[in-house]
Amino acid sequence: MVHAYILIQTEVGQAATVAGKIAQIEGVTTAEDVTGPYDVIVRAEAENVDLLGQLVVARIQNVDGITRTLTCPVVHL
Repeated sequence: MVHAYILIQTEVGQAATVAGKIAQIEGVTTAEDVTGPYDVIVRAEAENVDLLGQLVVARIQNVDGITRTLTCPVVHL
């Protein structure tokens, strides 16, 4: 199982709406609106890196109100 944090910037005033929509997507374990340079932080999981990429590109980035994402895969050193 691969986990990642996805940092999301949204259009002004859209953070709570975007977080709510993303929280409903299968593979997303948490989605919270936050303050700072990013508006929403998501924790997601998938069986492998390819499926994680598909989750981000095909499902999460298609949510209305998102302007930019940054995916940070979790590594265990």
